[in-house]
Amino acid sequence: MTHKSRCLKCEKYGTMARKRIKDLPGFERPREKLLERGPWALSDAELLAILLRTGVEGKSALDLAKAILEKAGPDLPRWGVEELGAIPGVGEAKACQIVAAFELARRFSQRERPRIREPKDVLPYIQHIADKKQEYFLCLTLNGAGEVIQTRVVTVGLLDSSQVHPREVFADAISDRAAAVILAHNHPSGLLEPTPQDLEVTRQLAEAGRILGIQVLDHIIVSPKGFLSLKAEGYL
Repeated sequence: MTHKSRCLKCEKYGTMARKRIKDLPGFERPREKLLERGPWALSDAELLAILLRTGVEGKSALDLAKAILEKAGPDLPRWGVEELGAIPGVGEAKACQIVAAFELARRFSQRERPRIREPKDVLPYIQHIADKKQEYFLCLTLNGAGEVIQTRVVTVGLLDSSQVHPREVFADAISDRAAAVILAHNHPSGLLEPTPQDLEVTRQLAEAGRILGIQVLDHIIVSPKGFLSLKAEGYL
């Protein structure tokens, strides 16, 4: 092998080793995904990658985020700068960013959570999907006091009972130790009348909730024209 061919080979493999998020397709990049689908659609690693902003030689920010999560596991919110900074590639600056983010989240989580008393109280959590061109199915988990714990995207696409499976809806609700859930989805058509598929999904999930001891309080349909509560309309 000539010196020139060796250099070309080194350059080739060196380029492969420098992984960058911007080399990913747009729909796979965490920041673009957040802008398009909202933070609820991102994995823990993708959210952490946005905080990190950049990776290191041979690792993208997403690769580094996955390494942090693998190392720290569920204890990550309690790790300090020293522990995080010891992970290869993290360093003091990135460790400070992570610690600051979790501390801010902790402070806000300790404040009084909004309580859902009637269907219109749900709107601030779901209004962002009203004008989406695809159907977004969301699940709000609530504690025993009716306070919102978390809002998550369950599916994106056509709404039917085969796509919105109870295990996808209630897995996070169980993890949150939720007492109840509120379901919501948008109608890109703008119509607020529930479809047969809407009613079937609601029936299926309400029955699963009864078995699990997690009540389905309501199912809200939202569009640019307003919203409709299946509970208020007598469907639930």
